[in-house]
Amino acid sequence: MAPRLGLVIHSSARLVIAMVSMSALMLAACAGPTGPRPTSFVHRSVTPSAGAGQSRSTAIDSPTASASSGASVASSGLPALTSIRLEPFARGLSEPLFLTHAGDGSGTLYVVEQGGRIRSLDADGTVHPETFLDIAERITAGGERGLLGLAFHPDYPDDGRIFVMYTAAGEGTNTVSVFTVTDGLADADSERVLVAIPDFAGNHNGGNVAFGPDGYLYFGTGDGGGAGDPQRNGQDPDALLGKIVRLDVDTAGSEPQIWALGMRNPWRFSFDRETGDLWIADVGQGAWEEIDVDPAGSGGGRNYGWNVMEGPDCFGGGGCDMAGLTLPVVAYTHDEGCTVVGGYVYRGSAHPGLVGTYLYGDYCSGRFWSLDAQAAMAGGADPVVVLDAAVSVSSFGQDEGGELYVTDISAGTVLRVMPVE
Repeated sequence: MAPRLGLVIHSSARLVIAMVSMSALMLAACAGPTGPRPTSFVHRSVTPSAGAGQSRSTAIDSPTASASSGASVASSGLPALTSIRLEPFARGLSEPLFLTHAGDGSGTLYVVEQGGRIRSLDADGTVHPETFLDIAERITAGGERGLLGLAFHPDYPDDGRIFVMYTAAGEGTNTVSVFTVTDGLADADSERVLVAIPDFAGNHNGGNVAFGPDGYLYFGTGDGGGAGDPQRNGQDPDALLGKIVRLDVDTAGSEPQIWALGMRNPWRFSFDRETGDLWIADVGQGAWEEIDVDPAGSGGGRNYGWNVMEGPDCFGGGGCDMAGLTLPVVAYTHDEGCTVVGGYVYRGSAHPGLVGTYLYGDYCSGRFWSLDAQAAMAGGADPVVVLDAAVSVSSFGQDEGGELYVTDISAGTVLRVMPVE
């Protein structure tokens, strides 16, 4: 039975939760964006009523668009957007995995580096000489491990806490911790571990942390690693692995609650800042990459299928029982890439043609798509290829105004998303 919101899920035999009073990452599936890119693909848009396995498949054949030309490669009902370009913004970073802001009106941006540091950037992309946080000695980095996520408390700076997720030194325990910011820098000595989840393999660690519109902290965990979810964590209601988990960080003694299950490796997820819908990019295994949506007000408890299903199909072929499972709103095959990287529904003001579209990409192919968010949730939208680029995209990022960025882990750069309309 799928867990209900508010039900605390735990198993002393499988995990240890430390509650305190009050990477090639998932990218290891491929070597990077090398070789020729495909000029045709199958990208499946799945209707909300597809619980019985119904789906709609659309083939799109188009010329490859270069990062410099910004040529149109497809069209849909989107207002004006036909392609995007990536503009250099910041350089000199070490394996950047994520970018975010503090919500304090300063314009400062923060970049998470896999090795265990967080760097701050001015609004013009200048990297500050002082490191915002350095916990390199506390983490295991490399492959899919490292310092993986960052979120500022919604009341920052009045509440000066930041929350991170990392794989701990030693056995790689998936760890969610809180630090206090003092005089503009996070105090490494102020760490309090909130959740510690033992793991049995080095891959599929999730790592995203974000506050939802309800004020709770959400974090994503992979199924623990290996191939095919050998411990069946995705479907185990007593395991915190393979889940989206919610945590009340403002109430002493609160324990983590499973919000969604059936995840393989939800590397990046985000909340639509206008609607509150939760968009989840779940990295697939050998066949499909998928985008899932948890509509605002759903109450949690949705099961996104892994490892009964991979994307819109039964995992491993053959038949399966899809009863009670929620299918992705869109998925693509490994002809198009190997690692989906989730982005954001654009709600900025600088680029009207992007408003209301969900942007996402693939690490291996360097291909980017946009999706009409409202239509996709209603089952009537197909993705649009908006860019093919030689970029090792590890994450999207968002500034306080809702403008979007991309981190390139291989080049050590941050790129700004710009439209070509």
